[in-house]
Amino acid sequence: MRLYAQTPGRRSRQMVADLVAVVLIAAAVKFALAVHHAIMLLAEPGRKAQSAGDTLASGLGDAGDAASKVPFVGDSLRKPLRSAAEAGTGLSDAGQSLQSTVGHVAMLTTVALIVFSVVLVLLLWLPPRLLWIRRSSATRRLLDAPGGADLLALRVLAGPQRALSAVPVPPGGLADAWRRGDQVVIADLSKVALRRTGLRG
Repeated sequence: MRLYAQTPGRRSRQMVADLVAVVLIAAAVKFALAVHHAIMLLAEPGRKAQSAGDTLASGLGDAGDAASKVPFVGDSLRKPLRSAAEAGTGLSDAGQSLQSTVGHVAMLTTVALIVFSVVLVLLLWLPPRLLWIRRSSATRRLLDAPGGADLLALRVLAGPQRALSAVPVPPGGLADAWRRGDQVVIADLSKVALRRTGLRG
């Protein structure tokens, strides 16, 4: 199985197409990562809320512990401070939840962008490459089969006439020479068929 053509022009086009496909996929991945970074910036308020909530809960918890040591009114002072500390914990949990949600959205968006871009590039690039590989393999097998050169020559004769411009025309014409089994003409025509596919004889 041949991955690239043997003729310079077609091989160059195939290599350029492969390079473009790789560059497009790399650009899509880079763009998706940039989008991920941009979305993750939205989690900054959540980080600040979590930090503020943790600090508030810790400070009010310590204050409640200290207030509980005040004689006679310690328990009365401790309860509202503990309630405020729980509110700080709630603020911290809300900030953490926001960060988690933003992280999930960023990850799903990034994966979706990468998958969509890669699939789109593959749909545009891969079928022509696979078609050429299949066609070139079939042409090479046909040439190697008994009578294959005759069939390739017949394909050229039945195809566009401009392809015949490089073949010397014998007396009586190319079709007559093919019918007579002229091996030189058949070889020349089969080389044209190979060149059209991007192969060399």
